[in-house]
Formats: sequence, C-alpha cells, structure tokens
Amino acid sequence: MVETSALKIRVLIAKPGLDGHDRGAKVLAAAFRDAGFEVIYTGLRQTPEMIVEAALQEDVHVVALSILSGAHMTQFPRVLALMKDRGLDDVLLTGGGIIPEEDMAKLESQGVGRLFGPGTPTSAPINYIREWVATNRN
Repeated sequence: MVETSALKIRVLIAKPGLDGHDRGAKVLAAAFRDAGFEVIYTGLRQTPEMIVEAALQEDVHVVALSILSGAHMTQFPRVLALMKDRGLDDVLLTGGGIIPEEDMAKLESQGVGRLFGPGTPTSAPINYIREWVATNRN
C-alpha cells in the first residue's frame, strides 16, 4: 500500500516497565520502516512519563506499546492519561503483546486503539495505522 498523502507517518515504539523482551518491538520497527513510516524506538524499560515526553519531543502520530509482562492494564491507561494531560489528543495509542481479548476490549473502551497479539501479520498494524492517520490526521 502506498502513502496517499505527503504526510510521513511518525510512530514511536516503546517498551514500558520491566519487560526485557523486545524482539517483537524490533520486528515491528523494521516492518514499519519498510512500510515507509518514520520510526522512533525508545528501547527497554521506559516509564510512561518517558514515553509521553518522547512522543511530544518527536511530534509523533502514533505511540505503540509492546507489553509482554502482564502489566498492560496499568501501563496503557497510565500512558493514555499522560497523553491527554499533555494535549496529545490527536495521537493514536496502540500496541500489542500478551493481552487477553477481554482486556483488549476494556482498554479499547477506555480510549486505547486496536491492540494486536502474537502471530498477527505485520500488515495488520500497518494498515490500521495508515487508516487511522488518514481518518484522524489529514
């Protein structure tokens, strides 16, 4: 899929908390770059405050969290609240990891974007982000 506008989609990928497994985040970073996105990867062990500050500084369209530690019901709401506090209402918060479907539904009802689990083709988040940006940022 080719970008339909001159807008270069900027995605920040972050690993919040103490989770030390970043293979999935790195795979997505490469897939997003191959799809034409600008990618900022913050690395491991980021606090929600660090993530939101980086999103502000980098002027991103999307914040994508990778969580495998089971802390998704704490990390996503905290990042979302900080994003709202800092005026990032036009930035998508999405992500994935080991997240049960019922928790995905709860997080989405709180304002978190679509979440993706293990085994999801990289085309799914790429297409989702493109559609979200085209609808919400153009």
